[in-house]
Amino acid sequence: MIYPKNEITAIILAGGRSSRMGQDKALISVAAVPLLRQICDLASCCAVKVYVVTPWHDRYQSLITPSCVLLDENPPFTGPLVSFSKVLPLVRTSWVLLLACDLPFLTPSEVQEWAARLPSLSQETIALVPRLDDRWHPLSAFYRSDCLSSLEDFIRAGGSSFQVWLDRSPVQILPVTNPQVLFNCNTPEDLEIVINAPNNREDNS
Repeated sequence: MIYPKNEITAIILAGGRSSRMGQDKALISVAAVPLLRQICDLASCCAVKVYVVTPWHDRYQSLITPSCVLLDENPPFTGPLVSFSKVLPLVRTSWVLLLACDLPFLTPSEVQEWAARLPSLSQETIALVPRLDDRWHPLSAFYRSDCLSSLEDFIRAGGSSFQVWLDRSPVQILPVTNPQVLFNCNTPEDLEIVINAPNNREDNS
């Protein structure tokens, strides 16, 4: 079963400073495609609308697909939880797919398998989130669009951590059979791992 994409809006967060990478990781090409474009393509396969949240519109305008909309991260550099809360009021679908801009091993088929679990969730469950090594992976996850009130209450109370908010919320753990799909490309060492992955080696292209 493929969950209908017209019930999903994707939000891609691309507002980090990439300080550990030393260059803008969203612009780094793997197999000749920039990381941000890869995740835009993936999101467009799985969602009816895609928002890309960033303070750098000019930098990313040429990378996004026609189905994507660039939104200002305002204020910038406030962290993923606050950025998510600012965009969530625009969502008109039942579910939101929240993604980082640097998930080089994630595939549309994997996300569609995740989405197939959504109809089985209870109405009280506000999110379907992978959890590995006692930590949530909130930027590779699904959220009900009506989780906004819970999110805003948490932020008003001084909260800023996805980990804490999810720990306090009715969340279903998303089973992930291949943890590599959650890999974030944050450092030059991470980039070497991605470039040297079998599917990305030049001799296999």
